[in-house]
Amino acid sequence: MIKVADLPGTIPVFPLPGALLLPRARLPLHIFEPRYLQMLDDALKTPERLIGMVQPNEVEGRGGPGLQTIGCAGRITQFSETEDNRYLITLSGISRFRVRDEVEGFTPYRRCTVSWDGFERDQGNTEEDTGFARSGFLDLLGRYFSARDLSADWETLKDADDELLINSLSMMLDFDPEDKQALLEAPSLSTRRETLVTLIEFELRGGEGEMMQ
Repeated sequence: MIKVADLPGTIPVFPLPGALLLPRARLPLHIFEPRYLQMLDDALKTPERLIGMVQPNEVEGRGGPGLQTIGCAGRITQFSETEDNRYLITLSGISRFRVRDEVEGFTPYRRCTVSWDGFERDQGNTEEDTGFARSGFLDLLGRYFSARDLSADWETLKDADDELLINSLSMMLDFDPEDKQALLEAPSLSTRRETLVTLIEFELRGGEGEMMQ
């Protein structure tokens, strides 16, 4: 585990709409654009091997679309190269960060100065959600999966610990980038679970409304 004091003040950022990384979670990525291949190569040369995942927004920034103010940095923990020079990598979430400024430079990818202050919880132990009513949550999730014709390993979901279950669903379910950002910025696991429930209920109400028309 990288200590907060050892986290760098400038990191490369990957503005990928809808891609959510959370602390202590893992995000698989397929890297093929030349600028991000360069980013990966440069990140692997650093002792931290960090890449910052951040949502773009509609405000124009220096290097393209603007960036949300909060993202999450992941350490490259797995990578493999394909025969056509693409990479399959896994980022393991280390900590959220706050974007301070975008760095002007000569790299083809974007870099930002960041602050890690206020996210000390991300470097701590696995969180628990003491108010989590799992059976009701799984019932709601079952209705959501059924409405979208999705399948799941329900035994694995039932046995997963609170953080793994809530964070994995937050990352995997198909929500708008703005909703993904709300899940990222949730200050605690219980708040993220409440946000997740609200989003699922909203999606179900929307689906029911469309079916009744």
